[in-house]
Amino acid sequence: MNARITTLGLAMLAAAAVQSAPALAQIRPGTQDVQIYAGELSGDRLTNTRLSGRFPMLDDNPTFGGRYTYDFARQWGVQLSAGYSPGRAADVAGGDSNLGLTTTDLDMVWYVTPGLDLGGHTLLPYTQLGVGYAWAHLDHPLRGMVGATPVALRGSNGYTANIGFGARYYVMHSLFVDFDARYRYLSRLVNRHGQGLNTAQTTLSLGYQF
Repeated sequence: MNARITTLGLAMLAAAAVQSAPALAQIRPGTQDVQIYAGELSGDRLTNTRLSGRFPMLDDNPTFGGRYTYDFARQWGVQLSAGYSPGRAADVAGGDSNLGLTTTDLDMVWYVTPGLDLGGHTLLPYTQLGVGYAWAHLDHPLRGMVGATPVALRGSNGYTANIGFGARYYVMHSLFVDFDARYRYLSRLVNRHGQGLNTAQTTLSLGYQF
């Protein structure tokens, strides 16, 4: 719900900016931009085995963060991003726990059709591919039984990889809104019996190019 409210706020701010005179933005070597984003990160199973008869789950969570992009060619850029998802580890017999997930990514960005004009405004579709690192913090251990053995699972760190696509719409020469959808792999988020997570992340951002 918080992610939807924040995303709606970004969309309303961008809509207000549309009232300004249109101007076509350009991607050139040396162009930079910064973005703030909000959206949703889908969940997946946290473990490769049952804990007291259940698979602990990472719930679907809101996510928010920031991105910085440097364009070194007309169709290519490199992007550094950091995000946070205040989620929950759920479906745990011994009690659920808040799970804070922090991610950092370094992505290559390819602009598919730079300079595309849509009603006097630049529309910039792109794809991206990258890797990074993720930190998971549990408020308290996830306790239960694996077979006949009592265990306590704690948060863990690991690598992450993502691939996806998106599009920017420039409401003014330097101000744009960006819709982004990507598949995100997380190597593991708990220290024992952890498994790789297959998740999806969708975000809406407000950005400024300089």
